[in-house]
Amino acid sequence: MVKIVKDNVASLRAKSKPVEMPLSEKDKHTLDEMLEYLHLSQDEEYRKKHPSCREGVGLAAPQIGVNKRMLVISYDVYDEDGNSEKIEYQLVNPKIVVNSVRKCYLASGEGCLSVDEEHPGRAYRDFKIVVEAYDALVGENRRITARGFDAIVLQHEIDHLDGILFYDRIDPKNPNKEIPGAVAI
Repeated sequence: MVKIVKDNVASLRAKSKPVEMPLSEKDKHTLDEMLEYLHLSQDEEYRKKHPSCREGVGLAAPQIGVNKRMLVISYDVYDEDGNSEKIEYQLVNPKIVVNSVRKCYLASGEGCLSVDEEHPGRAYRDFKIVVEAYDALVGENRRITARGFDAIVLQHEIDHLDGILFYDRIDPKNPNKEIPGAVAI
């Protein structure tokens, strides 16, 4: 089981190194362990038995002490009929290649498995992004178009690869500053 690095550890602020391709067995194993951690974190029974485990939807390699450009994302989205779809990636060397001018933020505020303290305020992000990466889950390069919540999650995890935490994006002088036209998610 992976151990989560907290935000007081210097390595979390370091810029991660690109992953050499083709993907090594060790790096694939790390991605699998990260994804397993997310799955367990989303299991209510597991969290009851392990109270220090918090539920997460994304995890970047620096959060487990590995400063490589890798991240995993896993969560369910539901349509208006209650049907669910699994959003799940094991991204290697992700890069945002397109981003929108329009901004968005999580109305409830962002959280992070590496951050125990609350940081109220709006962490503005691009409403729409396009990410290119190798997805180890499917074994091929992908181009992912994400909007709203999906875009926020991807940007949050990619920020970790550059040593940026969500609260770095909150204006310290005006945490609830309004950006005209920004979408609350």
